[in-house]
Amino acid sequence: MASTGTEYAPRVAFERTASAIASARRAALADRYATDALAVEWRELADLEPIAKEWRALAARALEPNVFYEPAFALAAAPVFGRRFGAVLVWSGNEPRQLLGLFPARIARRRYGLKLPMLIGWTHPYAPLGTPLVEREAAEPVIAAWLAHLAGNSALPGLLLLPLIAEDGPFAAALNACLRRAQMPWTDFARHHRALLEPGEDRIDYVEHALSNHRLRELQRGGRRLADLGALLFTTSTEPAAVAAQVDDFLALEAGGWKGEAGTAAADHHELRRFLKSALHGLAVEGQAATDRIMLDGRPIAAGITLRSGDTAWYWKTAYAEKFARYAPGLMLTVALTERLADDATITRTDSCAMAGMAMIDEVWNERLALCDRLIGLRPPAPYSFARRLEALRGTVFAAAKAMRARLRPRR
Repeated sequence: MASTGTEYAPRVAFERTASAIASARRAALADRYATDALAVEWRELADLEPIAKEWRALAARALEPNVFYEPAFALAAAPVFGRRFGAVLVWSGNEPRQLLGLFPARIARRRYGLKLPMLIGWTHPYAPLGTPLVEREAAEPVIAAWLAHLAGNSALPGLLLLPLIAEDGPFAAALNACLRRAQMPWTDFARHHRALLEPGEDRIDYVEHALSNHRLRELQRGGRRLADLGALLFTTSTEPAAVAAQVDDFLALEAGGWKGEAGTAAADHHELRRFLKSALHGLAVEGQAATDRIMLDGRPIAAGITLRSGDTAWYWKTAYAEKFARYAPGLMLTVALTERLADDATITRTDSCAMAGMAMIDEVWNERLALCDRLIGLRPPAPYSFARRLEALRGTVFAAAKAMRARLRPRR
C-alpha cells in the first residue's frame, strides 16, 4: 500500500529531528574534545600506577577493548616486559580531567641491525595485541592529538610501528581517517589471521555446526574412554581466590609438557610466575578472569585461562597433561569452553590468542581476526621509504626461517 502524505510527513519530521540531534551531538563532542584543547604527555610505565583509577575508567569506555593494556595486567607485566616502555597519555582539557587515550610504546634506537630510531608499540609473548586504549566518544580527536604530539616532538623518532593491531577494527578505521587527514604515509606488514569466536545470532549448537560429525564422534569416544578411568568433570571458576589457587594447576600442567622440556614454562621462572599470578589476581578482582579445568578423579588434566574486557574475551592460555594426549583433553577443554562462551550473550567475541594456522583451534572456531603490523611515517625527514623496504625484507626472512624450523622440527 502506498504511503499517504499524512504518514510521510511525521516520518520525515522524525528523520530530520534525529539528524539534527546527531549533528548537535557531533558538534558538542567536537567542541569538547577539540584536538588543540587536549593535553598530551609521556610517562614511564612504572609511573602509571597513581592514575590507575582513571586508566580503568578509560578501559571501560575504550573504542576497542584490550585487556593487555588494562592496569591490572600491564602494571604486573611492566617489571618483566616493560622496562624500556612508557605511554603517551591524552587528557581532556576540561576539569575534572579525564584520561582519553593511552598509547604504550618504547623508543628503539636500532632496527634491522641498523641505527634507525623507531617508536614501537608494546606487545610481548604474553600480550598478543597492540591496540591502544582510546575514548570511544572522541576516538578521532584523541588519535589526532597523539599523532600531532609524536610528529611535533623532534626528540621522538619520525617512524612509528604499531604491532598486532586488528586490521578491520574500529581503532584501525579511526586511525586511517586521521592518517589521511594528516597526510601521513603508512603500510601494513605481517598480515595474518587467527581464530576468533564470534557466534553472532548462531549461539545455539555452535560446536555442532563447527565440527564434522566424524570429529564429534571421535571427541565423544575420547570422553567415554576418559570417563572409564575415573570421574570426569568440567569446572569454571571466576572468584579471585579460586582463580589464584587454580593458576597453580595451569602452571603445573604447562611445566609437565613440552614447554617444561624446553625450559620456557612460566613455573620455571620466578619473574614470569609472579607476573602471571599478580595479573590474574588483579583481573579476577575486577571480574575479568576465569579458569576452566577438566578434572579426572579430582586431578586437573587440562586447564585454560580466559580474560575479559567489556564484551570481548581472550582464550589466553591452555595446557594439558600429555600422558592423556591420546584422549585429546586440550580439544575437549576447548570445546567445553567454546560452549560456555557461546552461551554467554554478554560476550560478543573471543580472541584465541593463537598463532595463525593452529589446527586445533582453527577447527573449532569458524571466524577469523585479521591482524597486521602498521608502519607510519610521522614527518617527512624520517626515512619512511627505506624503513618500509627493510620491514618487507624482514618479514620475508622471518617467514623463510619459520618454514625452515617447521621442516626441521622432529615429528612425534
